[in-house]
Amino acid sequence: MANNQSKSFWQRPEGVTGIIFILALLVGGGMLVAGSLTAIMSFLGTTVGLVITLGVLGLLIFMILDKKSRTLVSYMYKSVMRAITGLFIKLDPIAILKSYVQDLKDNLKKMNRQIVQLRGQMHKLKEMIINNKKEISANLNQASIAKEANANAQVILKSRKAGRLKESNVKLEDLYKKMEILYRVLTKMQENSAILVEDIEDQVTVKEQERKALLAGHSAMKSAMNILKGDPDKRAMFDAALEAVADDVNQKVGEMERFMEMSENFMQSVDLQNGVFEEEGLKMLEKWESESDSLLLGGEKPLIISKANDEDDVLDLSQPIKTPEKQGRGNQYDHLFD
Repeated sequence: MANNQSKSFWQRPEGVTGIIFILALLVGGGMLVAGSLTAIMSFLGTTVGLVITLGVLGLLIFMILDKKSRTLVSYMYKSVMRAITGLFIKLDPIAILKSYVQDLKDNLKKMNRQIVQLRGQMHKLKEMIINNKKEISANLNQASIAKEANANAQVILKSRKAGRLKESNVKLEDLYKKMEILYRVLTKMQENSAILVEDIEDQVTVKEQERKALLAGHSAMKSAMNILKGDPDKRAMFDAALEAVADDVNQKVGEMERFMEMSENFMQSVDLQNGVFEEEGLKMLEKWESESDSLLLGGEKPLIISKANDEDDVLDLSQPIKTPEKQGRGNQYDHLFD
């Protein structure tokens, strides 16, 4: 969140427009000077031309040295670049947040379908593991009986079959652990994303009215005068806080979609009917496990992974998916507007 708040003008879309404008001005100015060099030299050779040139240079030097002038010019330049950029790109943070809410709601529906599908696969996999254990036990019993009857061929046959089933179960149990991590992460992401939707909707409802009231009493001239007095531009500060929220939500939506894509690819790589799965799917999940902390999960990521690998913490797939409770919980973005 701190990174989002410190995002400078030049890192935003209007900043890109500003850079393009400056480059165009430099190139255009250079071409104009090169093409009119003779006329410029003639103008500087006159008394009037020299006086005007010195006056312009003096004004530029004053503006560079005077802090209030620099701040005012910077504000006017940024305002113009923002207005130009707004003709092509959506910059209204309220409108951006509303679009993110819809994206989150759509993703939550897709995530719920993934969770249901994954739960079904885990039930089948668990059943395969249990059936294999039963068959292992049966084959070992048959091998024991065959040994007593001196039927060596049967002893070898049943023992080898039990050994192959044991090897298969080791792989299937590893796969189940990976699926359990996926399941725990997806359900936690769904829970946290549902809370995130509520928080954004609350912020949009409240801040949309506040922004309208702020814009009603706002004008470019008033803001410029406040800046000259050394007062902050309230609208700019308010919009910066909203942009910080939008940037944070954007990163969380991106993380959510990337994880959903990865989990979908993982599940498609598993063929339970034939008892096979691709190693690439496991590698993708292991790579995610080793990466840095998650924005959506926060400090809960290592805890979720450790729970999935804890033999004593048995996941109950019959339990309904936990729904978040709003009571007694503040909005995670309130501190940005203090």
